[in-house]
Amino acid sequence: MYVQWKRLQRTGLRRLQESGVPLYEQTRQFHVYCSNVVPGFFQTPGYASALLTSIAQFRGTPDDVSDAVKARMDRSHVIREGDHRFAVLVEESVLRYRIGSAEVMAAQLGYLLSVMALPSISLGIIPFTAPRQAWPLETFTIFDRQRVHVETLSAAIKETQPSDVALYLKAFGNLKEIAVYGAEARSLITAAIDAVG
Repeated sequence: MYVQWKRLQRTGLRRLQESGVPLYEQTRQFHVYCSNVVPGFFQTPGYASALLTSIAQFRGTPDDVSDAVKARMDRSHVIREGDHRFAVLVEESVLRYRIGSAEVMAAQLGYLLSVMALPSISLGIIPFTAPRQAWPLETFTIFDRQRVHVETLSAAIKETQPSDVALYLKAFGNLKEIAVYGAEARSLITAAIDAVG
């Protein structure tokens, strides 16, 4: 299913954040790949506010950013509550793209260091220097190996065809092989914090 963002966000951004709560709460296994921003459920209020403000301005949606940020933070309870597991991959560029002020970005990166210590989370970073088997892709989330949400500039795409889901799982598997974890991932995040200056 292909739905344009202008349709999904015509009344603002809060409703869209809230609409995902049931799926997030029902999902046991998340596979998340982000090539452009920190995944929503790992975002700090400052980072989410800067990001959602830029989205609202770009798309010309009603300004309900503060309510949308609150809804996004409320939705993020799934990383700490319930029986959920998160396999998350981000490109190193995500750590370097400046969303918000230097203080906002440093706080966001510091928060990433803390969430990666949670037992339900596996966070891999794909270094700039990794030999690529797959090119950087659009951001996507796989829910319980049955459904994929893909984010493009103009639309949200929801895939449920088993062959399509399998394709995203294959891509995730290829990207997972070139990611670094643990101390190596922490060192990339720490280097990005140092570079924020």
